[in-house]
Amino acid sequence: MDEPSNGDLPGPGPASAGSPECEHAARRASIGARRNPATEAAILEAARGLLAEKGYAGFSIDEVARRAGAGKPTIYRWWPSKADLFIAVYAADKAAAIAVPDTGDLADDLVAYTTNVWRFWRESVPGAAFRALIAEAQATGSALEVLREKFLPARLCDLESLFTHAAARGEIAADDVEGLLRLYIGFHWFQLLTGRIDEDPALIARMVGLIVRAGRSGRPA
Repeated sequence: MDEPSNGDLPGPGPASAGSPECEHAARRASIGARRNPATEAAILEAARGLLAEKGYAGFSIDEVARRAGAGKPTIYRWWPSKADLFIAVYAADKAAAIAVPDTGDLADDLVAYTTNVWRFWRESVPGAAFRALIAEAQATGSALEVLREKFLPARLCDLESLFTHAAARGEIAADDVEGLLRLYIGFHWFQLLTGRIDEDPALIARMVGLIVRAGRSGRPA
């Protein structure tokens, strides 16, 4: 194993876009030892290649270091665990593949976002391995901490912006943003964890419609 378990730690709830939690997540991502861009690129590319060949189960800091020609102390200084390094690859590839939609309509935004993320999970190397990180987090305290304290705050900020913008437009009740986001994530990850992320426009539209209607029912009269 690449890192010891640190035990379960309490995790944050969803963070609103532009909130102190999101700003903190962005600052935290930029904190750390100064990195050599060429070395960082080599490490990420080696990690991506190893994931493609062996999946998350065969992913290790030792092998990434060997392939990248980098020292393990350097990798551990930048990414304290294999879960941290995996998330760096996942975040870079997802940002390159998916733009957060802003159509002015929450239902259209969520349909587009869901369709794109499911495609990313099906077709990209880190997307295909993501389910394994979730599984590891159920058994390993250190992986759970990384998923909850590092992965979710950064990923949910962009997604929650869809709901907060919709609330600002009067589409949904502002007080329901967190609850609606949790409903959406539950649907989203249920499909992933049960292996049902084939493109299904009718299912996506139906579930998104239910979530949006729930938010509209909570608006002040």
